[in-house]
Amino acid sequence: MQELEYIELETRPNPTAAVIWLHGLGASGHDFEPVVPELGLPDDAAVRFIFPHAPNIPVTINGGMIMPAWYDIKAMDIDRVVDTDQLMASADAVARLVDREIERGVKSENIVIAGFSQGGAVAYELGLSYPRRLGGILALSTYFATAKTVEVSNANRGIPISIYHGTHDPMVPESLGRLSVEKLKEMGFEPSYQTFPMEHSVCLEEVQDIGRFIREHLL
Repeated sequence: MQELEYIELETRPNPTAAVIWLHGLGASGHDFEPVVPELGLPDDAAVRFIFPHAPNIPVTINGGMIMPAWYDIKAMDIDRVVDTDQLMASADAVARLVDREIERGVKSENIVIAGFSQGGAVAYELGLSYPRRLGGILALSTYFATAKTVEVSNANRGIPISIYHGTHDPMVPESLGRLSVEKLKEMGFEPSYQTFPMEHSVCLEEVQDIGRFIREHLL
């Protein structure tokens, strides 16, 4: 996969931490850019937010329409039939953004991977398999598409994971969020799980808790 284009936002000069935030199907990096001021981060927090844009590819469930997507979704069954090779290629492309942050002087353990919906599936794959210790995984309204195949690195066996889901989500049923928790616990992780009375979206209370997670694990 070619290098990803992205939006970059710094809360202060010379960031010491980074959050790489992946959007959902058919969206763009601009989707979560407005969230940053709502996170409630301290005024002196120096965090670089990176919002990559997914490549444009045909998506089977949408009649082969070309749109921004991290991977193809071939069927909308309970476990989702996805193009795992494309998902892993996207994870590799985002991993290069992590590598770049480390090269720029941000410690790997000060980098959080966040993802909404499709982006969350990529966040699971990357965050669990990256060879150096990361700061955490934020999984929003998503599912663990590669639970059976992911190769968890020793460095990230204890990575903090926070999962959020809407109880009225018609796109990614909340049962898939709970299934992700079960799979992670079977693998030895201790994810936190919160639900909100919403559909396939985010809410202010969720955003505020994401801010708490960032303060706790990065600042």
